[in-house]
Amino acid sequence: MSFARYDSYRASGADWLGNIPEHWSAARIKALFEIRKRIAGELGHDVLSVTQHGLKVRDIDSNDGQLSMDYSKYQLVEPDDFVMNHMDLLTGYVDLSTGHGVTSPDYRVFAARTKDLALKYFLYLFQNGYEQRIFYAFGQGASGLGRWRMPTDSFNDFILPVPPLSEQTGIAKFLDRETAKIDALVEEQQRLIHLLQEKRQAVISHATTKGLDPNVPMKRSGLQWLDDVPAHWGLPQKLNDLAEPRQHSFVNGPFGSDLLTSELTSEGVPVIYIRDLKQLGYCRVSEWCVTDEKAKQLSFCRVIPGDILIAKVGDPPGLAAIYPPGEAEAIVTQDVIRLRVRSTVDANFLVYLLNSDFGGEQINSISVDSTRTRVGLGQYKQLKFVLPPLREQHAIRAFLDSEIKKVDCLVGEAVKAVALLQERRLTLISAAVTGKIDVRTLVEASAPVHDMVAA
Repeated sequence: MSFARYDSYRASGADWLGNIPEHWSAARIKALFEIRKRIAGELGHDVLSVTQHGLKVRDIDSNDGQLSMDYSKYQLVEPDDFVMNHMDLLTGYVDLSTGHGVTSPDYRVFAARTKDLALKYFLYLFQNGYEQRIFYAFGQGASGLGRWRMPTDSFNDFILPVPPLSEQTGIAKFLDRETAKIDALVEEQQRLIHLLQEKRQAVISHATTKGLDPNVPMKRSGLQWLDDVPAHWGLPQKLNDLAEPRQHSFVNGPFGSDLLTSELTSEGVPVIYIRDLKQLGYCRVSEWCVTDEKAKQLSFCRVIPGDILIAKVGDPPGLAAIYPPGEAEAIVTQDVIRLRVRSTVDANFLVYLLNSDFGGEQINSISVDSTRTRVGLGQYKQLKFVLPPLREQHAIRAFLDSEIKKVDCLVGEAVKAVALLQERRLTLISAAVTGKIDVRTLVEASAPVHDMVAA
């Protein structure tokens, strides 16, 4: 849908904003809002955190995140106050409070100076400053460390567009309606993605534990979490017995004392981290390497195409992937297991089996919760699986390759749809709040919107 523009524009005086409609004004934040710093001085208030999903009440009884020992030193937040994480312009956010509470003294709390402002319009405007990285250009600090903040002077002097009040409320109403439509479409696509991922998992789990012939005779597997398996399949085998019968066929990478951070380089032999293992397979996102000489010292954890890579750490751990053809020889870190299987095992079939529901149940049974959930190599080697004959492994793997490719294509299309919808949402908000489009004829702007106007 295309939108009309206003009849005439003028310069706003702000580079980020450009021209604004002729009848709009432009004002610095300090002329519209005042920063408030009111320390609570007592306990008993809801503790509020600014997240990228808005302002949330924290569960101070849990151990999640960094917790303060004395919330009486936090600052008060009242209804219609804006709360802004100005210390992090990369992943921070801003929201409008609807209730009473306290929040970190590191946040910026500010409120409208007058009643002639539609707060919901300005909420869209402030959030657009984060989502479009507009505030980022006015920050300072160390962005690589997530400390890119907006100083008080830069905040106070930041220029905002100010439409007439009736247009502020109208734009907010229009965006509420249109973003709700987009959000509903996004939710629909995300439900589809979830259903497709469930189907993907079900297809893998059934094929790797029941085979492809629904009429084949069955027998008890003899394993916990696994019911009947085809009668002609073999006896349960330990993973360790599926590895090549030679030293270093089943290992994890070197520990910190064997591979120091100072030994990592930008070129050379790639180092594989757990972040390189994805549900769709191996996809290198890491950039670190080691020299050829260091790689020779660590030859016990060398990786070649066809090897199986398993994440020792994760939520949950145990995600497996094949190191694909065409990749250079590499080494794994201490959080990645490298498994090289016997010729009687189809490595791709085994990856599907490890990633099945049955594989997940077994891995969960040996997982240990610490700072991150992990599995030990020794216990992992002892996990037991039932495999079909090699020819049937090949057939199941070929079937799954075909079926999973279809599902993954559908997931990919849904993911692209979500990205396009979210991009449209951001573009629409930005255009409306900055006056690049005229939405006055698309909403009854003169209607009262009590929850938008500062009381």
